[in-house]
Amino acid sequence: MEDFNKILESVAVRLIKAQQVHLTHPIMIDGYHDVENQILLLDNCKVRFGKFEEVGDVGEVLFIPAVRTTNLALGSGPTVRLTNEEYKATKKKYWVKTNNEEITKAAEKGKALENFSQLSFEAKVFDSVNFFSSLDIPPFIIRNNERITTLVKKIIFETTHDKPGGKRIITASMTELVIEIVRHIIDNRLFVEQLTTNATYFKDPRLVDIFNFIQKNLGGNLSNKRLAKVANVSEDYVGQYFKIMTGINPQDYIEYQRMEAAVDLLRTTKKSIRDIGKEVGYKDTAYFCRRFKMMFGIPAAKMRKRENLLNG
Repeated sequence: MEDFNKILESVAVRLIKAQQVHLTHPIMIDGYHDVENQILLLDNCKVRFGKFEEVGDVGEVLFIPAVRTTNLALGSGPTVRLTNEEYKATKKKYWVKTNNEEITKAAEKGKALENFSQLSFEAKVFDSVNFFSSLDIPPFIIRNNERITTLVKKIIFETTHDKPGGKRIITASMTELVIEIVRHIIDNRLFVEQLTTNATYFKDPRLVDIFNFIQKNLGGNLSNKRLAKVANVSEDYVGQYFKIMTGINPQDYIEYQRMEAAVDLLRTTKKSIRDIGKEVGYKDTAYFCRRFKMMFGIPAAKMRKRENLLNG
């Protein structure tokens, strides 16, 4: 338990997006995934997810760790089947936000649209490692946890009402929410083996040094030779050491971190795709674009357009 206290003290939490969504038509998304952690509070909606189509019911919470892939069905009844790329590009065909005319029309006909509240957020250890995806846990349903549902509702309220101190309440509530999710996992003895195995590497100072170095030098030289010097181990051993500790090789981890940084730059700046690629370590723009699409299933330019539409 003390290990988790130390880890949680190092987790930085940042809310990316909070919204209430009303479905105009049930959908099934094959291979759903996102770069951030996702929480869906099922206000008046059902979901099915995963290989065995586990069901989430009204009032429950679905948690999907960052970059975890799952099939996801939203809403009851016959569904439109989409790939993740198709969903990202056309989601506004299938759901609308609060205060939309379609919601009013449905209410007038005596049929409320199914709806859910959604939070997208980062939770990073040492400002570099995505905490929940590093634990290698699958999407799961949170049932009978009033503290978590209350926190989600509070965050949604603060993002939709311009009241003094809202940002501070959101920051504090998001940190509390992450802690409550970890407590829920531990209290319900979920994914015990994964937690025991994958949380241990956060305690190794050499690995922490590598994580921090990678995060500060995404645009620079991150060869195994350079990482070996940071960790004070041999070049031949550093790749093996990193994989033993984390389950992935260092260059795969580095590419993920670079792409995650690229997404953040696409979302928050007007820099060109070429300049963003260079900033995160890709001198060849065409290669950067190919790798980006391979990782996220959507071209970088299209992702920027989608984010602008969603935030506009």
